[in-house]
Amino acid sequence: MDSLITAAARALAAGDVLGALNRVALRGDAPALALRGIAMARLGDFALAKDLLDRAGRAFGAKEAVARARCVVAQAEIALVSRDLGWPANELDNARATLAAHGDEANAAHAGHLQARRLLLIGQLGDAERTLAGLDPAPLPPAGRAAHALVVAGLAVRRLHTQAARAALAEAGRAARDAGIPALAAEVDSASRALDAPAARLIARGTEKPLLLEEVEALLASNAFVVDACRNAVRQASKSVPLASRPVLFALARALAEAWPADVTRDTLVARAFRGKQADESYRARLRVEMGRLRNVLKPLAGVTATHQGFVLAPHQTAEVVVLARPTEDEHGEVLAFLADGESWSSSGLALALGASQRTVQRALESLAANGKVQWVGQARARRWMTGLAVPGFTTTLLLPASLPGE
Repeated sequence: MDSLITAAARALAAGDVLGALNRVALRGDAPALALRGIAMARLGDFALAKDLLDRAGRAFGAKEAVARARCVVAQAEIALVSRDLGWPANELDNARATLAAHGDEANAAHAGHLQARRLLLIGQLGDAERTLAGLDPAPLPPAGRAAHALVVAGLAVRRLHTQAARAALAEAGRAARDAGIPALAAEVDSASRALDAPAARLIARGTEKPLLLEEVEALLASNAFVVDACRNAVRQASKSVPLASRPVLFALARALAEAWPADVTRDTLVARAFRGKQADESYRARLRVEMGRLRNVLKPLAGVTATHQGFVLAPHQTAEVVVLARPTEDEHGEVLAFLADGESWSSSGLALALGASQRTVQRALESLAANGKVQWVGQARARRWMTGLAVPGFTTTLLLPASLPGE
């Protein structure tokens, strides 16, 4: 590796993107193309970055397997940051295996972190944990240790292990400061601030209040009877009744929980579950059927009793009945929740993360755009959606160069 390439790689490792470009901007050899691609990715020009890295991969040739694998890892991180979650994951698997076989442990670990982050975004927590379990952060450079700790924190947040998440973010902060990369430190700070923001709302006995993540964790560990509108389930202690695939039953359960200990009129239940205006005989018959189904699924936790006016929830154990709801419940709130990370998402990436069809997601995005809640850039397959004029996501640790001489 010549001196300019080495100097450019060192500049990128230190977060000096413009310094790296100054050294390789006019060169067209494979290492220079790769470094230029990484630099452009960090500046947010993902289209040019992808093109440069693709050219670099071809220019390296079949005999330079490690260099080509590093290009694949860099392309995978660009795909992750631009939320192109449909990028072929098997290519990253092969690149990671190549790097590990040739002793490039830092970049192999980075590839593993990218795999775990992608799995985290699409909700495959078990697979993400297994991927992370095979990675040892101890021998990694500081930026690699920060990336590892950020994934650990993300998993802990989704598992509602708040103290573990805070400990992992503290470790990520120390590693980011050691790395000396301001944008990486800013990413850690942003994740830390998110833990101090309201994570949900508690609705009980006609009142509402915001809850932090620690409070959500404590609520779900308590003996309270919780109708969880974040995951569409009913929970009490270690028991859970999933209702995500049965929206009518969940709507009835939530209406009963919000009114508890009072009953709910049939007119109100018809409006909430069927969007009807009045409980005529047809709606009353349908309501009786659905209430019978609700009694059956809630049998391990509670009963549902008919009253003169309507129905009332009757938990088996003496416990407070509450509803756990999202901080805001705008239309298409799940789409907005993913866009709230500040990154620009493709509709295909959102569909994969939400487990919905791409057309359903596109309709939601078009509705949100018409109401001024989201905006888009690009055309056709290159279109990306975001909630505002956010700075493009920083590709945190594109470690394309191997360990530099003297390190």
